[in-house]
Amino acid sequence: MTSGDFVTANGAGTGPAGESEGTRATVPGDGTRAVRAGLPEPVKYEPTLPGPVFAAHFHLPGEPTGPYTYGRDENPTWTLLERAIGELEAPGQDSVETLSFPSGMAAISAVLFSQLRAGDIVVLPDDGYQVLPLVREQLTAYGIEVRTAPTAGDAQLEVLDGAKLLWIETPSNPGLDVCDLRRLVAAAHKQGTLVAVDNTLATPLGQRPLELGADFSVASGTKMLTGHGDILLGYVTGRDATLMAPVRRWRKVVGAIPGPMEAWLAHRSLATLLLRADRQTATARTIAEVLRDRPEVTGLRYPGLPDDPSYKIASQQMRRFGCVVSFTLPSRERAERFLDALRLVDDATSFGGVRSTAERRGRWGGDSVPEGFIRFSAGAEDPEDLVADVLRALDASAE
Repeated sequence: MTSGDFVTANGAGTGPAGESEGTRATVPGDGTRAVRAGLPEPVKYEPTLPGPVFAAHFHLPGEPTGPYTYGRDENPTWTLLERAIGELEAPGQDSVETLSFPSGMAAISAVLFSQLRAGDIVVLPDDGYQVLPLVREQLTAYGIEVRTAPTAGDAQLEVLDGAKLLWIETPSNPGLDVCDLRRLVAAAHKQGTLVAVDNTLATPLGQRPLELGADFSVASGTKMLTGHGDILLGYVTGRDATLMAPVRRWRKVVGAIPGPMEAWLAHRSLATLLLRADRQTATARTIAEVLRDRPEVTGLRYPGLPDDPSYKIASQQMRRFGCVVSFTLPSRERAERFLDALRLVDDATSFGGVRSTAERRGRWGGDSVPEGFIRFSAGAEDPEDLVADVLRALDASAE
């Protein structure tokens, strides 16, 4: 039994949503899984998590039949990380395959450009990550028809007919809309359409797209998965080896491979994922509840609030609601004064890290949001300190 094959002594305690006490007798909880995922079998005097393997080539006498031949194809450090992510994305499913990439966009591109050909139709969200319009331009240049629709209300169903691939981002970034994954997957598969889900905002501890029927779960590991703002990483996880083979081939052909140091740091960081996710998710809800009472705040969104438009669907398919809160202040100037007044929150363009961040998304020009729109990512600071900082900054920005 490898260290990734978990058996617990009993089912006592309360497990994650969807896991009964009987299930917990053989399936570990999220914390146990995050701490031990992907570790090799213990060997006396060897580290529990081996260090990064820096190698462009490996000793290879005779026929190249082993797992490691050349550094662009495979690396032992990737192997452990990919096994760990697979255990988080789809616990207990041995057929799951994960491929790591040097960034989230590399992972997204690998799925899109390995699965689509000239003449195919792809459906993208029109309210997703702000680089998607650039992806659309490239797909169109390759002769692929691109259709778009909002995430909310399962609107992508309206343009799904005849599509080869449906790309879903839920919750959407930065608007935090949520769609019904089960419904969209069922409709797509009924007509032979593949489904890929960007799981960056939720992480595998918040949502498991493969268990909801998706063909691919794709994410930027730069965000909450690794959580320290010091790694660029992405990954693709899938259950079907036939579908994953072109993704692997694409990675080899374009050389979109992660560095071994980044892969090792990412695997190390997984051990604290549950601790970070629980703290940051709880703090995000606290921040959202505080903002709800501020008259200058409009358009407040957080899927974990019972009165949020996405709450009903989110609570049916998500186990944690993430660390991001979005809201709008009355003007660009007010938003910029607010950000400048914050002392515990960095003005930065990422999210999911242990240090809280916030930014005015309109400064990039790629998101259809008001000029005063703020994307706020709750970190691991003491919640009461963050609340005090946010309230003080709101008051100061009004002057």
